[in-house]
Amino acid sequence: MSLAAYCVICCRRIRTFTPPPKRDTYWRDIRNIIKFTGSLILGGSLFLTYEVLALKKSLTLDTQVVEREKMKSYIYVHQVSLVKFAITLGIVYQARKELHKAVRKVLATTAKILRNPFAGPFSTVDIEDHDCATWLLLRKSKSHDKAERLEAVREMSESHHWHDYQYRTVAQTCDPRILIGLARSQETDLRFFLPPPPLPSLKEDSSTEEELQQLLASLPQTDLDECAQYFTCLALSESSQSLAAQKGGLWCFGGNGLPYAESFGEVPSATVEMFCLEAIVKHSEISTHCDKIEANGGLQLLQRLYQFHKDCPKIQRNIMRIVGNMALNEHLHSPIHRSGWVSIMAKAMKSRQIMEASHAARVLANLDRETVQEKYEDGVYVLHPQHRTSQPIKADVLFIHGLMGAAFKTWRQQDREQVVTEKALDDEDRYTTCWPKSWLAKDCPALRIISVEYDTTLSDWRARCPMERFRKSIAFRSSEILRKLRAAGVGDRPMIWVSHSMGGLLVKKMLLEASQKPEMSTVINNTRGIIFYSVPHRGSHLAEYSVNIRYLLFPSLEVKELSKDSPALKELQDEFLEFAKDKDFQVLNFVETLPTYIGSMIKLHVVSVESADLGIGALIPVDVNHLNICKPKKRDAYLYQRTLQFIRETLAKDLEK
Repeated sequence: MSLAAYCVICCRRIRTFTPPPKRDTYWRDIRNIIKFTGSLILGGSLFLTYEVLALKKSLTLDTQVVEREKMKSYIYVHQVSLVKFAITLGIVYQARKELHKAVRKVLATTAKILRNPFAGPFSTVDIEDHDCATWLLLRKSKSHDKAERLEAVREMSESHHWHDYQYRTVAQTCDPRILIGLARSQETDLRFFLPPPPLPSLKEDSSTEEELQQLLASLPQTDLDECAQYFTCLALSESSQSLAAQKGGLWCFGGNGLPYAESFGEVPSATVEMFCLEAIVKHSEISTHCDKIEANGGLQLLQRLYQFHKDCPKIQRNIMRIVGNMALNEHLHSPIHRSGWVSIMAKAMKSRQIMEASHAARVLANLDRETVQEKYEDGVYVLHPQHRTSQPIKADVLFIHGLMGAAFKTWRQQDREQVVTEKALDDEDRYTTCWPKSWLAKDCPALRIISVEYDTTLSDWRARCPMERFRKSIAFRSSEILRKLRAAGVGDRPMIWVSHSMGGLLVKKMLLEASQKPEMSTVINNTRGIIFYSVPHRGSHLAEYSVNIRYLLFPSLEVKELSKDSPALKELQDEFLEFAKDKDFQVLNFVETLPTYIGSMIKLHVVSVESADLGIGALIPVDVNHLNICKPKKRDAYLYQRTLQFIRETLAKDLEK
């Protein structure tokens, strides 16, 4: 045990049963003893060794008391508590302070002479032997050398044998970038993260719903598109009941509307909080509005809602979308950390629910400027790697869903959603709610796997936003998605596009658009291949069928654009076919052979074999319907294995480098 530790223990055990000597005389004697001891120590290291050994022999300590002292942590004591402690114990506290001060000065001088490896912000006098590794890692984490900092984070994340107080010591001592690194490390113990600070109390006679409305009302209306303004006005003026009634029909937000496409009678519940959050998501895409959200206490209010709605994943995901958008602005990283969001996201990263973990991964990736250069805008999710990794990433695979699809659910295993979710929690290798994350990431760990999400609807009946129709065009969506993907670094590595249904049309439009822009040339040069799952290159019968039952569907713009033999679709097909042949893209086409049931009234073959044939690449019919063409039944199913084979073969040269 170090000298300082013995002194501290002795001082703590002092009992002032008899009146102490006169204060001035007492302290003069103490200082004289310390100075004398210091001169002996400076005279040579042998005197230091002798005095320590002599002190150990002269003391008789209860070993249980020593062990209890060793396990105590002093970092939890606030400065105010120290002052109270000094007033209470008087001489005991002053003696301890003087001893520490003198010995630290002595050892600092000795360190310069003997080149002590502990020379620096702390020494062995300050810590116990079993704590040395912890404090050395803390010191290493504050290094100016980035490689040392990253190594310190890795070593911390792999430490699973520490005492509880050691994790808490690190939690209160290290800086935000280290905590973010720990949050993005797969094996990190959650004891590294302190609970979020207490939330401010609600205003008198106020509710979270009202405060959320007040936050929304405080945000500027400038730089917003018409739909964002519409959502803001709707959220501020309507009650949850009227909103729910107004939303009827085939409503879908965030691309998660697939279940509602199959049942027209189901309408999701809507609340004022949800509509406010949808509006704030739009505001959070504007940097200056993010500043307003933070300045008006939005981070704390969103945290209150997040904790309150633990049983409502949809609300929690929208909140994470907002925080993730705010994290795109580096000057807001400190407020986000101070408000406790890093701790919350660290816990969410360990969730077995793929959507929750992926939203948290986006937030933390945008906060992590140590190892991540890319920025992930709303709707762009990295499925792999979601943690820091030493595995070099050599290529990208991009997943683009189709009409009424989603970034996660489109790529789930073929089965009823509830069944897949329950089974996936028990055995992710056999059952998955997102096979690119669960299966492809394990089969090809050197890939970065990205999934994109955007809104689509089948019908404009009671549209979510009357001014939104122009935003639904393939041209508008492809331009917006391409910009977001480029911000995420897409184009910097070799890549393969994987698309379902209308998503394939967006891929074709994006590549043609990129070919016209010099700043996007890397996207073209690094595209190695494309997989099309039932993409209607020549249109779909869905559009024709929708027109015939217009009284029911009122087809949306994206459905109209899919009309069979549409001039715009034919032009896109002809241009892309010539372009793909010129660039020698590798292509693989799948097509359904079974009809799809939409609700109880509609049954149709969405994409025919003729329409799914791009004109280049293999065309593989599969005995499934349109919804399941991209959902393998199991990991060893032909649909998945053929996809895996194409990816490996197309990227073979790049993965070998």
